This record gives sequence, C-alpha cells and structure tokens, in this order.
Amino acid sequence: MKELELDPVAAPSRPRRAPRVHYGWVVVAVSLLVLLGSAGFRSTPSLMMGALHDEFGWSRATVSSAVSVNLALYGLTAPFAAALMDRFGVRPVVVCALLTISTGAGLTVLMTSPWQLVLCWGVLVGLGSGSMAGAFATTVSGRWFEARQGLVTGLLTAAGAAGNLVFMPLLAALVERHGWRTAVVVVSLCATAVAVPVLLLMRERPADVGQLPYGATSAPAPPAVDGSAVARSLRVLRGVAGRRAFWLLAASFAICGATTVGLVGTHFIPAAHDHGMPVTTGASLLALIGLFDVAGTIASGWFTDRFDPVRLLVTYYALRGLSLAFLPALLGGSLRPPILAFVVFYGLDWVATVPPTVALCRRHFGQDAPIVFGWVLAAHQVGAAAVAGLAGLARDAFGDYDATWYAAGALCAVAVGCCVALRVQGPSRRANVMVR
Repeated sequence: MKELELDPVAAPSRPRRAPRVHYGWVVVAVSLLVLLGSAGFRSTPSLMMGALHDEFGWSRATVSSAVSVNLALYGLTAPFAAALMDRFGVRPVVVCALLTISTGAGLTVLMTSPWQLVLCWGVLVGLGSGSMAGAFATTVSGRWFEARQGLVTGLLTAAGAAGNLVFMPLLAALVERHGWRTAVVVVSLCATAVAVPVLLLMRERPADVGQLPYGATSAPAPPAVDGSAVARSLRVLRGVAGRRAFWLLAASFAICGATTVGLVGTHFIPAAHDHGMPVTTGASLLALIGLFDVAGTIASGWFTDRFDPVRLLVTYYALRGLSLAFLPALLGGSLRPPILAFVVFYGLDWVATVPPTVALCRRHFGQDAPIVFGWVLAAHQVGAAAVAGLAGLARDAFGDYDATWYAAGALCAVAVGCCVALRVQGPSRRANVMVR
C-alpha cells in the first residue's frame, strides 16, 4: 500500500502559541527582589548609630559621614551603571553589585576605626547599591515595556520602600538583641542570596525570549553602545549640561533626596529616640512609612501614565514640605495619633516623585533617558549625602533636630519653584534626539 505524502503547503505547521505571561513581568519580579534587598542594605547604618556610639564612642556626625559617602557614591555610580548595563548587560552588572555589597557589609564586623566604616559601608556598599539605583529601574521599564512604563517604574521604585518595610524592624531587633555585628552578617548573606535568582531568571531584552516589549507592535531599533561606558556617560552629561530642563530636574531631585533618604531615612530613628521613643518603635514607624510609600509610588506611576508629570511633582513637593514643617511638634516618646498621621501622609509621598521625574527625562531626552536619569539621581544622592552629614552636625551642635525639619520644609518650597519653571519652559523640541 502506497504511503501518503504530506503536502507542506496543504498542511502548514501550527503557529506557536504566545505565552500567557509576558516575560517582562518575570524580569520585573526579579528586579523587585533586587531593589527590595538593596533598600534594606542601605538602611542599616541608621539603626547602628546608638550601638556604634556605645561601643566605640563615635558621634552621630562620625557615623553620618559614612552614610554621606554611601549616599553620594550611590548617586554618582548610577549614570555609569546605566551605561555599563547597555554595554555588558543587566545581569553581570547587578550580580557584581550584589557581591560588592556582600563584601562591604561582611567586612564591617572587623572594623575598629571610623575610616573602616567609611570604606566598608560608605564606599563598597555605596558603589554596590548605586549600581542598582533608579537607572536600573529605568533601564528595565524602558527595555521591556512600551505600555505601562509609568506603572512599572512606580512598582520598581516602591520596592525600595518595601525594602525598609522588610528589613528595618528585623534588623532593629537583631541590633537590640544580638548586636550590630549579627545584623550586618544577615545583610551580607542576603545580598549573596539575591544574586541567585538574578543569575537564573534575568534576561537582557525581550528579543532574548522571542518577544516584543510589552505593548509594542514592532521591534525597537538596537541601541548604539559603541565606546566605553564611562565615555558615553560623560558624553551624555556634556550634551545635556546646557539644557535648562536638566538642571531644573536635577535641582528638584536633589531636594527630594535631601528631604527623604538624607534626612528622614538617616535621622528619623535617632530623632525619635531623642524624644524617648525606643529604637525598635522608631524603626517600625519608618517601616510603616515604607508600607504607605508602596501604595503612594505605585499610584504615582498610574497617575503619571494619565496626568501631567509636572503638576504631580508640584503637588508632591508642596505636601511633603508641609508635613516636614509640622514634624517637630508631632514627635514624642510614644505612639500617638498625630505621629501616625504624619507617617501615613508623608509615606504616601516618600518617593512618589520618581515616576513623574523619569517620565520628564523620557520627554526631554529620548533614548538617553536612563543615563540622564542616572545623572539626575546623582544630584538626588548628593543632596541626600549633604543633608545626612549636616543634620548630624546640627544635632551635635543644637542638641535636637528641629532646625533641620524646618529647613527641609523650606527646601521643598524651592523644589516647587523648580517644577513650576519646568512647566513654563514646556517640553523640549529635541526630546527624541539621542545625545552622542
């Protein structure tokens, strides 16, 4: 009996079914884990101020100097990390960053002098965490998503606040019950553990898994990544340095850093402790700020996809300034409704500024937005570093933090002015032109 021959034209192959879940969401989940952990790594020194003072006699200004170096390097590393991710890939850069954090945190158990704290926690942890800063979130959302970019940026930004939520109460309890060395060993081990899912699940671009960016109808043009990452980062900075929009964004975001991680993130716990509040209670309040910031930042991403980002920034900075100006009257030795109201109000605004700032970078600077945002983030961290150090000096000089809270409220008014000036300027005509 003659065998039947299949006609390849008459029997076409069945088309491959599209996956139910876009792989971009898997990349977002891994990125959330990385950013969640990095926030916990950065928050540890504020918990150790009292313990280091008791053991070594170091003042708050001394410990704050290490925090200042950490925050400055965190920001200055970001634009170069974005270019490194373009050239060598997200996965190797993030894994190296996590191992650098693990090394820096682990070595602090051996320190006996302040310069060693600056080297380990200031330099090593600062460089490592800076490589996973906001430029990482901008790179992931820009590569994997055409639709929902604001929402994804909000989710990834909120992961930083969630890191405080997870780590702060745990680390505070470890410091109080088992000593600060146990806490930093936990941080070191966690940084190493987080590298595993990055190695296993992180992919560079949608094309690596045969997909388009989420919401895209055509493949994006491959980016030009010739030359060194450092040269490209500096070239982009040189290209935008003459643009007024860049300096307005950088100035407002520097104030954002000064009034969040620089002041509240570093000094809220010792300030609350000055009023008789236990360290663990202060850490729980800071974690609660992180909890409400998760909701606020995700909502801000959703708003950014639908409303003018400049108006959002004006609203956020104005509300933040009001809350900080009232804080000295709210702090006390116990949990009372006014301080809980501050936690909710301020927490919703903590880093809600990130999604609209990223959107404005994309509007004004096109495909170079991740690197430009890296430089804007550098200004954010320079502002944070300056205030982290100055607030420690002010506490040693005046005996309390009241002056710093009032000054922070005034700075937020300056940020409102920067955003209003940005709105007056309008969108750049060169928004889609890459700086080369």
